Parts: sequence; structure tokens; C-alpha cells
Amino acid sequence: MSRPGSRLEAEATSVLEKGFQNVITPFQRFVRDQKTGSALLLLCTVVALLVANSPLAPAYENLIHTRIGFVFGGESYAMSLHHWVNDGLMALFFFVLGLEIKRELLVGELREPARSLPVLAAAAGGMVVPAAVFFAINHGTEVMHGWAIPMATDTAFAIGILALLGGRVPATLTTFLMALAIIDDLGAVLVIALFYTDSISLAHLATALGLLSGMALANLLGVRRPVIYFLGGGLVWLAMLGSGVHATLAGILVALTVPARPRHGTRSFLHRSRRLIDEFEAIEAGASKASAPILAEPQKHAVVEQLQDTAAKATTPLQLWERAFEYPVALFVLPLFALVNAGIHVELEALPRLLGDPLAVGIILGLVVGKTAGISLATGAVLALGYGRLPKGMQPRHVVGVGLLGGMGFTMSIFITGLGFGGQPEQLLTAKTGILTASLIAGLGGYLWLRLGGQAQLNR
Repeated sequence: MSRPGSRLEAEATSVLEKGFQNVITPFQRFVRDQKTGSALLLLCTVVALLVANSPLAPAYENLIHTRIGFVFGGESYAMSLHHWVNDGLMALFFFVLGLEIKRELLVGELREPARSLPVLAAAAGGMVVPAAVFFAINHGTEVMHGWAIPMATDTAFAIGILALLGGRVPATLTTFLMALAIIDDLGAVLVIALFYTDSISLAHLATALGLLSGMALANLLGVRRPVIYFLGGGLVWLAMLGSGVHATLAGILVALTVPARPRHGTRSFLHRSRRLIDEFEAIEAGASKASAPILAEPQKHAVVEQLQDTAAKATTPLQLWERAFEYPVALFVLPLFALVNAGIHVELEALPRLLGDPLAVGIILGLVVGKTAGISLATGAVLALGYGRLPKGMQPRHVVGVGLLGGMGFTMSIFITGLGFGGQPEQLLTAKTGILTASLIAGLGGYLWLRLGGQAQLNR
């Protein structure tokens, strides 16, 4: 017979748990909503712009250039907050991006030729045409090396716009845009590695290659312990940091070594799970007294732990780690990147001059016109030649909308701008102004195009 005090305590705990769930469950839904990350990124961008154009601007500049680091054995390792975000935290963004690329290649849109060719064509057109537009406008000038700035697409912003459209666009449009943006970002990563590297340290690159080879071998041998890949990944990042190639590329490379196979297959999972559940039921049936809390039942607790381990081994580290880092990157890394990079001081009277500069014009036309034309024409050509098909529900007009949203180059474009014009504050200001303007035009244009197109379809 249970004691009254214990029963009252259990009832009180139950009420508290239900109340907590009523609060935390909507918050969890809010965090997992695709629109949340985009809204937070936009909010941080606006905050950075407001602070940089207010009396707080000097404090803002001092903060982002504050050196942070540590001393080890007489050696000092320190970088500014700006560099820690761009070279350190952004490696996590590239790590998640690499996991997404690997998943798409193995089981996603990029696996089947008929489905992948239109996406590959769209991505290629969306990189080549914007770069050509920028090059045509700035050929022969000192800013010509900024040709890669309009090549990139900001996945968070673009997917966020689609989320706002809801049922007005087919669900497959999100998949198409996601795959396109992933290839787009991979192209930008290759461009950074090949064209935005000043000097190369072969010793550091050899060290990184050796570490990556060891991690790839661990994958082949079935090693799935996170510590191997995260410790190895940290060492690869350090090696890349000293190599001359941008350190964030380590994120992509490390992600490609992450295991994508489960330890146990479907049949093994079903057999083990059923056996453990039967064992749990037998323990419960054989109990001589009323069921006690699992905390007081070590046998039951052991079975539950085995069941959790069985479930973990039935999925893949790639899936587990992509989910684990997806939300921290979307809700912390990218907003922080916006806070330290989007704070540009612009005087309203100077805007016409800045936006009329060939550098800004090349970026704006490259992102808005070049992306739309490149994605639409390349996709149309592949479809006309019969080399592929659009995902179910997508129409050619949707591709135009995707092209417009692809012109939102915010994160990666600013990232490349920092590499190309890091020591040229005037060009940096002009380029960032062009990126923000183009992203605003492209985002608004894509939203209106798809919304009005979807509304016209509904009215038929």
C-alpha cells in the first residue's frame, strides 16, 4: 500500500511536469520552425546595422576587434572576436553543410541523374552567370577579384522565405532550392580554396590530409565514437588555419568522413527491440508488488538503457550529428555571424554614390539578374533537351522564383567579401552595401513572384 505522502508528491510532480510541458513544447516548435532561424538572422542583421549607425558604433568596433585567445607553453594563440566567428564558429556551419552535401549525394535529390541534372544545371547557371555579369561590369578594375561575391546563395534566408509562403508553393520546391543552395555553397567553397588563398603551407596541408585519411580509415573500420571525429576535426581545423587555405573548409572535409551507415540493420533492430521489450514486460509481470518508479528498478533501467543503445545503433552518425548541430548553427552561429559582419556604417546621402559604384552595381546585378537568368535558363535548357525532370508539383514559373531567391547571397557573399576586401575598408563597405541591397530586392522579388503565382494557380 502506497503512502499518502508519496501519492501526493507524485500528483504534484505530475502537475508540475504538465505545466512545464505546456510551456516548453510550443517553445520547441518555435525553435524547430524554419522561419525562426531566418527571422533571427534578419533581426541580428538589422541590430548590427542600427548599432553601427548609432553612437554605439565605436564600442561595437572595439568589441568585434577585441582579441581573445589563450597562452600555452609560452606561445600565445589569439584572434579578434571577428576572426573567431568567421574562422572558428563558421567551421560548424560548413560542417553541417558538408553533412547535408553527403546526405544529398547518398540518398537525396543528387542521387538520381534524372532528378539531379536540373538541380546541377540550375546551380551551375546560378554561379557562372552572376560571376560573368560582375566580371563584365568590373573587368580591368582593381575590384575585379570580387567576381565570386554574387555566386553564393544564403540558404537560411531563401528557405525562410519559402516557409513564409506555406501551402502557396509545392513542398518539393523547398527540396529543390535546398539542393541547389548546397551545390551553390560547395562551388563557393571550391572558389575560396582555389582563388582566395594567398600562400600555401604544404606541411600544414599534409598534416590535415593525414588526419583526414585517418578519420576516413576509422569510418571504414566501423568506428563511430564521436570523440574520434570531433577531436580529429579540431586538429584538422588547426592544421588548415596554418595552411593558408581558409580554416572553415575543414568543416566540409571533416563532414565527408562521418559514417553514414548504421551499425545494426533494420532486422537486427526489430529483433533486439522486441527481445528487450519482452524482457521489460517479464520483469514487470514478475514484480511481487505494485510497479515502482524506474529509478528504484535497476533491472528495468538496464533494459531501457540497452533499448536506447539499440535505437542509436540503428541510425547513422551523419543523421544524429546533423540534427544535433542544425539548430545551434541556425539559432546561434549564423545570427552571431550577422552581428559581427553586417554592422556597416552608411550615411543616407552617401547611398547613391555607393550603390552607383561599379563594385556595388556588379554585385546587385549579379545577384538579382544574374542568379535569376542563370538558374532559369540553365534549368530550362536541360529540360528542353530531355535530360531531366522537375520534382513533382514544380512548374517552370517556380524555377524563376527560385532564381530570385537564389539572389539572396547574404552569408556566403559577405564571407567572400571579407576574404577579398578585408584590408580595403572602402571597398568592403561598398560591397556589403551592394549585398544587403541585392538580398533585399531578391528576397522581396522572389516572395512576390511565388505568392502571386501561387494565388493565380489557386484562383483557376
